[in-house]
Amino acid sequence: QVQLVESGGGLVQAGGSLRLSCAASGRTSTNAMGWFRQPPGKEREFVAAIRWSVGSPYYADSVKGRFTISRDNAKNTVYLQMNSLKPEDTAVYYCAAGWVLTVATARDYGYWGQGTQVTVSS
Repeated sequence: QVQLVESGGGLVQAGGSLRLSCAASGRTSTNAMGWFRQPPGKEREFVAAIRWSVGSPYYADSVKGRFTISRDNAKNTVYLQMNSLKPEDTAVYYCAAGWVLTVATARDYGYWGQGTQVTVSS
């Protein structure tokens, strides 16, 4: 089992920044971690992902140039730096991990965090 603990959500004004963290623990190996979000009344959507062995990150078009995903292998932690936040970024953000084939596909991830609320005011 893998346990994921997220932190860093909150309320911020449009144009501001937040950094989310996701710490993984447990004995099951994974090859990638990602962030998804679920806006109010909408389905969960892919935000960003990174593989442990290959450093190239993946981003949804809606966050490219504003969000940066990074990892600390020694700490088994993944970060999501969110800059230039917009009201449409308001959502519950979920960290996910798994043995992933397609990083943008939620069902490829076997482990999920509890979610952290990000609210961007206009």
